[in-house]
Amino acid sequence: MSRIGIKPIKIPSGVSVTLEDNRVTVRGPKGTLSNEIHPDMHVYIEEDYIKVERPSDVKKHKSLHGLTRTLIDNMVVGVTEGYQKTLELSGVGYRAAKSGEKVILNLGYSKPCEIIPPDGIEIDVPVPTQVVVRGIDKQKVGQVAADIRRLRPPEPYRGTGVRYAGETVKRKVAKGAK
Repeated sequence: MSRIGIKPIKIPSGVSVTLEDNRVTVRGPKGTLSNEIHPDMHVYIEEDYIKVERPSDVKKHKSLHGLTRTLIDNMVVGVTEGYQKTLELSGVGYRAAKSGEKVILNLGYSKPCEIIPPDGIEIDVPVPTQVVVRGIDKQKVGQVAADIRRLRPPEPYRGTGVRYAGETVKRKVAKGAK
């Protein structure tokens, strides 16, 4: 049995879950998320819990079991608490500023990089060297944070660049230094 797939998902108060064919829709205080699930997976609601079952012990069904349960759980957490990723800018002159909806990043290039957040994503700049990406969709939050990090990934020799908060960059020794 899948250790993740067999766990029931608790539906918190203020959250409503709708099952229509292969589509699961979760509505909560922060918004609405909807996701298409694999037609082989059986999802049903018992009292205030969501349960996911697989039809057989085929390898494909085993892998879909845990995945389906995790996707639904991420939707429930997203509409109640939301998700956020924090990025840190380290380097001389590296800074971020918010101008209306868009964020302007100075990352050592000849021109500043402008980022316009997609629908459902909010980008904040509490400190000029920190960028916070917030939203209810875990995948979108992670993708926007990865896109920002990709603009100037952490550099192993000087340690400069954009990194996730708490991320450690393995430093390398320069060729001439001993």
